[in-house]
Amino acid sequence: MSEHRQNFFELVYIVNGTGKHSINKNQFTYHPGNMFLITPDDQHSFAIQETTQFYFIRFSDIYIKSRKEQEGRDAEWIRRMEYILRNASHQPGCILCNPGDKVLVKALINSITTELVNRSLYHQELISQLVNTMITIVARNIAMTMPEKVSDSTGNTVMDIINYIQENIYTPDLLRIESIGAHFGISEGYLGRYFKKHTGESLQQYITNFKLKLVEMRLQHSDMRINEIVAELGFTDESHLNRLFKKHKGLSPTGFRKQFVLENV
Repeated sequence: MSEHRQNFFELVYIVNGTGKHSINKNQFTYHPGNMFLITPDDQHSFAIQETTQFYFIRFSDIYIKSRKEQEGRDAEWIRRMEYILRNASHQPGCILCNPGDKVLVKALINSITTELVNRSLYHQELISQLVNTMITIVARNIAMTMPEKVSDSTGNTVMDIINYIQENIYTPDLLRIESIGAHFGISEGYLGRYFKKHTGESLQQYITNFKLKLVEMRLQHSDMRINEIVAELGFTDESHLNRLFKKHKGLSPTGFRKQFVLENV
């Protein structure tokens, strides 16, 4: 599946098979049960290693906005969901970071398929509700990777800074406070105070936490060696990553990977 762009949202669920998913020039190994979110303007492709069955769910802004108009009592949540999807991290990897949601998504996929095949009474209404539930689960998992204080009322500048950090996470020089300040025309002193006021985290805390989330994904779903992860994400050395990761997860990166493998045998 060659590299391409699209003007809609796309959820891609891996029913079976393995291979590589490339998104915005970053690569990730996929396995059954993984789900990816492709947002408008993302560039992505799949390199299939083992025969793969994909399940695609596609929707646009119009779909979300129409739900907001139809379901007045849920308008607040749908507005927040639209915001989260629009500001999703454009990084490679399975978006299901909550283990319980992986089980739930698999059941939803099976239920949607059953309704499509059987076409029983009210099947369209049921499919609509199942898809809405799926999108809500995706929004929840994306929200788990964002600073706690960030919400749909957060100013555009903060979101622009977060997006800038995510886009340049592999380029340490561009993540220095002076580089970020120069990019946005904000003094270094004010930038730090402004970011912490609106997110509850310092810039350095946010950058470190975001890198550690990417480390988790690579340990769980790729065969990258620890020294390769260190080099890719700009950690000083392996001991630096070990120290930060153990503080973050209570395990060394190697121990975390072994535990994940044992739990998913």
